[in-house]
Parts: sequence; structure tokens; C-alpha cells
Amino acid sequence: MTDTALLIILLIPCLIVAIVFHEVAHGMMAKALGDPTASERGRLTLNPLRHVDPVGTLLVPGVLLLAGAPAFGWAKPVPVNKYRLNNPRFGMMAVAAAGPGINFILAGLGAVLIGVLSIFAGESILADDNTVGVALTMFLLINIFLGLFNLLPIPPFDGSHIVGGLLPARLRFQWERLQRYGIVLIFAVIGYSWMFGTGWLEVTVLPVLEWAMRFYVGIADAIASPFIRG
Repeated sequence: MTDTALLIILLIPCLIVAIVFHEVAHGMMAKALGDPTASERGRLTLNPLRHVDPVGTLLVPGVLLLAGAPAFGWAKPVPVNKYRLNNPRFGMMAVAAAGPGINFILAGLGAVLIGVLSIFAGESILADDNTVGVALTMFLLINIFLGLFNLLPIPPFDGSHIVGGLLPARLRFQWERLQRYGIVLIFAVIGYSWMFGTGWLEVTVLPVLEWAMRFYVGIADAIASPFIRG
């Protein structure tokens, strides 16, 4: 098996878990704040088939991988009716933050698992030839990247809803109108990446991603190091 094939095989389940939990977190937060729309439509489930978007979950990540670009994707958005939320302005901000938040929590759980497995292995499993270590490293990267990327203030990403909630009413109305052009903006971002490389990522998401990876790997090391000699 080639390295590329192994990479894809390891990446797909990590990406699916990250995306599905991201969407379910949105729906669960909405339900907790008064909007049961996602629950009523059967979207509060971890069954990936209920969340798969042919373009965002399969096509875009696959094409980006083949192009050697950072892989990201999205699922079918969990339906949220802001007018059923107890406090629409705050509620939409909280619902938006829940998706990236669960990705950062999943990364934390992955770091703990790396530490625990390293204890049982008697050495760090983050070696290049350790398949489990490679898979968990990808799990960390995907969840951190997905969380950070979705916090960008680009409609319809989660960050745009958070920014919208912070704006005064008049500006918020104009900002929310941009949401309808979300798919166009997404493909504009992807097209920009293909045409001009990933320079914009290198100055926005990637520096924070590198810091976050060091932070999570540090958690794993802190758990394992007292039990590993040398």
C-alpha cells in the first residue's frame, strides 16, 4: 500500500468523526437553547449518512488531498431556526461556537489517548512508523484545523455568525444577508487557494494550528512522560 493510499484510509474516518460531531454539537446547543428543529428532523444522530454532503464531505476534501492542499470539508448543515431560540442573538453565537468547540474537545481527548497509549507502549507512539500514532496525529490536526477554519469570519462559517452577533442591529442585518452567498464565498476561498497557493492560510490559520498542535502534544507528553524512561 502506498503512503498516499494509507494517508487517505486514515484520514477519512478522522474527517467523518470530526465533521459529524461538529454538526451534532450545533444541533444539541440549539436544542438546549430552545430550538428543537434539528432533533425534530432526526439530525441529532452520529450516523454519518444523515450528515454527508456529497460535495463538502467527499468531493472537496478528496480534490484538496489530491492537489496537495490542506484538507477540509463540511457536512449538511444542521437546521437551526434562530426565531425558536430563547435569545436569537446570543443563541446563534452559542450555536455557532459549539461546532468548533467540540472539535477542540475531541482534539483534547485524542491527546489524552496518545498519552495513555504511549504509557502502555513504553515510548511515545508519535513515531513516523507507528500507524496508530499517525492516525491520532491526523485526528488532532483535522479537529484543530476544522475548528480554527470554521472560526474564520467568512459567511457561512461559524465565525461569521459569532461576528454577526457582536455587530449592532443595522450592520448585523447587512452581514446576515451575506449568508445566502455562502457557497459562492467558500468556492472563492478554495479557488484563491488553488490560484495563489496557501499563503493566506500561512498567515491566518496555520500559525495558530502549529501552536495548538504543540499544546495538545504537550498534554500527551505530560501524561506519558512520568511513566516512560529516557
